[in-house]
Amino acid sequence: QVQPVESGGGLVQDGGSLRLSCAASGRTFSRRFMGWFRQAPGKERDFVAAIHRSSGNTWYADSVKGRFTIAIDNAKNTMYLQMNSLKPEDTAVYYCAGHHGGTIYERENFDGWGQGTQVTVSS
Repeated sequence: QVQPVESGGGLVQDGGSLRLSCAASGRTFSRRFMGWFRQAPGKERDFVAAIHRSSGNTWYADSVKGRFTIAIDNAKNTMYLQMNSLKPEDTAVYYCAGHHGGTIYERENFDGWGQGTQVTVSS
């Protein structure tokens, strides 16, 4: 299985925007749901957003609702996370993965993790 590749992270000021990409293939992108998680230093890897590949239905963590938008381009096997109004507390490594069963809010129900992309928001 080829791991997904996340990109688009960087350093941005408070209130800025970034667009993350997740290029996936094989079993990861064949999953019905795909998601974004993030992990800050010393913390657990937390749910950020998920999307149903065929319907486009989306789910968000309360902390990012209204600021982040998840999207998917099935033709390109690529998922995106548009992040607006970024805050210092959004600083983390962001990961994408495919869902294999159970609730979409739990990290344990996803696999095929990439290496992640660092997002740093300065105050």
